[in-house]
Amino acid sequence: MEFARFQETCMARIDQSLKQQLTQKADAQHLLNAMDYSVFNGGKRVRPLLVYGAAQALSSFNATEQTHQAHPADLCAMAVEMIHAYSLVHDDLPAMDDDDLRRGKPTCHIAFDEATAILAGDALQTEAFALLSEARGDLDPTKQLKLINILAQASGIIGMAGGQSLDLEAVDKQVDLAYLETMHAHKTGALIKASILMGAYCQSDVNEAQLHALETYAQAIGLAFQVQDDILDVISDTQTLGKQQGADAALNKPTYVSLLGLEAAKEKAKALHTAALEALKDLPGDTEQLANIAHYIVKRIH
Repeated sequence: MEFARFQETCMARIDQSLKQQLTQKADAQHLLNAMDYSVFNGGKRVRPLLVYGAAQALSSFNATEQTHQAHPADLCAMAVEMIHAYSLVHDDLPAMDDDDLRRGKPTCHIAFDEATAILAGDALQTEAFALLSEARGDLDPTKQLKLINILAQASGIIGMAGGQSLDLEAVDKQVDLAYLETMHAHKTGALIKASILMGAYCQSDVNEAQLHALETYAQAIGLAFQVQDDILDVISDTQTLGKQQGADAALNKPTYVSLLGLEAAKEKAKALHTAALEALKDLPGDTEQLANIAHYIVKRIH
């Protein structure tokens, strides 16, 4: 119940912030509609939850407290969710995975058109960095630059873009477990790690030991997230998933299930969950919600 309250409150908090940002006046209203559609299409907001959870684990910040004043964590949460939304829009394109469904709704290029979807992804990406670079009185400029750097690296060639390239290169090829883990550490894990580190850096103080613990946690849940995705692609159905079940197999893409088998993949998810919880023991603040998020990642059904 406590996690449900945390999740519900944080989702309402980030959705309100995103709605305010995306209701700005723009001459390109059609593009803004596509951006809005892509951000508000039923996402679980896992990455903003991680921002808020990491911020709580290092300070007295409480994401469930009602406030009319934006916190730096809200800025970080908006930025990572915009980057995530952009990546999904581009991932669904015909040139990439060519998906028609995302979270049970038509993908952006189906609901609008391919050109608009490309532009929507581009605009969401640049909007994220515009948000982080705005002058603020409650965030030290040096730390603000660090936040921009963390998100930029997680989005580029050593992050999501590089991971997507490795994913495309692996289609119809035999790859080993090391390749698969490298690919997903970039494609999925990089933005999850960035979310956690940004939540940490938006606080007044963070030390190397705390960062190391958070990075260990992030690496474990980042891989666990993808392992669970691969498991669900096999055992779930299209209606529950909100996207085409068996899509990875249809595209002949390597997965943890195809390399390890279903039962071994389930055991790997459990081991990663345990490793994530172990890492949290070295943090000083309230780590309950980070632990709950780790549990949610390996138990989710879509």
